[in-house]
Amino acid sequence: MDSEKLAYFRTVLDEEMKQLLQEAGKTVSEMTSDTTNFPDPTDRATQESDRSFELRIRDRERKLINKITEALERIDSGIFGVCELCEEEIGEARLRARPVTTLCIDCKMEQERQEKRP
Repeated sequence: MDSEKLAYFRTVLDEEMKQLLQEAGKTVSEMTSDTTNFPDPTDRATQESDRSFELRIRDRERKLINKITEALERIDSGIFGVCELCEEEIGEARLRARPVTTLCIDCKMEQERQEKRP
C-alpha cells in the first residue's frame, strides 16, 4: 500500500481513537459527578439500567480502541492491509468500511461459515 493511503488510514484511525477517548472521558466524568439519589425504587432502577447500558457501550468501545491500536501498529510495521490468513492484500473498499480489519472479505466469509457450523 502506498504512503498516501497509509497516511489516510492513520488519520482515520487516529480520529476515531480521539473520539472514543473523549466519549470515555465524558462517561467517567458524568458517572462520578452524578450523585442523584432517587427515593423511588423505579427511578433508581432506571438509572442503574441506563448506567449498565452505558458501561456495556464503553466496554465495546474499549475493545475497539485496542483494535485501533493494533491497526496503527500494523501501519508502523508495514503489514497494514494484508490479510493475516491468506497474506493477500485486503481490498481498499473493505478497509474504508472497517479499517481495523485483519482479514480479506473471502477469509472473513469463510471464518463466519466455520462459526455457523455445529
